[in-house]
Amino acid sequence: MPEDPNPFILGASSPRTDPRSVAITWSADSVSGTKKPINDDAWLAFASDINGASLLGQDGRHSLESHDLVFAVSDGMGGGNAGDVASRLLLEYLSEMIPRTFKTAASGLHPDYLHHMQQAIQAVHLAINAHAAEDEDKKGMAATLALAWFTPENLYFCNVGDSRLYVNRVHNNNSSTTQLTEDHTFVWKKLNRGEINEREFRNHPRRSALYEVVGGGHRSVKPYMATFPYQSGDRFLLCSDGLVDGLWEKNIHAAFLKNTDSTSELSEALISRAVNNDGRDDTTLIALEVHKLADNA
Repeated sequence: MPEDPNPFILGASSPRTDPRSVAITWSADSVSGTKKPINDDAWLAFASDINGASLLGQDGRHSLESHDLVFAVSDGMGGGNAGDVASRLLLEYLSEMIPRTFKTAASGLHPDYLHHMQQAIQAVHLAINAHAAEDEDKKGMAATLALAWFTPENLYFCNVGDSRLYVNRVHNNNSSTTQLTEDHTFVWKKLNRGEINEREFRNHPRRSALYEVVGGGHRSVKPYMATFPYQSGDRFLLCSDGLVDGLWEKNIHAAFLKNTDSTSELSEALISRAVNNDGRDDTTLIALEVHKLADNA
């Protein structure tokens, strides 16, 4: 993927916009794969405040003035319809737990978003295991997760498994697309260390062998979590591994370059090409963009 010399440093300060004038535009889509009859992927978008979560539609635009905005994708695993159940339970539980941070803020305390995210995911992890234990057909069911939590100050994000979050930023007229999350596979670690190239990664027989999932009967889960200081004009992509199956990194970057008019245009371009190139696995994504409220969507 083309690299900008230093478009941003994760966690470093960057030119910011008054958060009261920031909005997020998004577009989500999900297409069932050809290798099984049930779509095990799921996506979620909701606005969060002290009153709880308000679910959002497939496409939209929402200010951060009085709400946090949370977006997530999940890929379920398990026999029968267990994967489908796991991914949807995961996102349903998270939509109940994440708004609790507003109660902390309302009490005059500054919430520790990453700590709260860790606690919420661990609670969901145990809940999915408990649900699976009640039904032999769902034994061992699990799910991946990629989540983006926009507050007026920062983006807090996490992932478990191989669902991903990318950011595209234009800096000094140079566009760079970077994977912010870390796949929980040993093969991806080799790729990240430069020990194998992308072609070798994609062809590796252990590429999809995950060592972290939500559920799966394991005692605990360790998500990858970090903070990203977003700025107006940043664009993001949440996706399941089905999208990565159909698109090389250079293809994802090219889609950001070519589809700049709207998140719906970007979403449609990404998912149609990924499905046309592969399409065996379920493919799910959410394309997002940060705007000043005066910007056009």
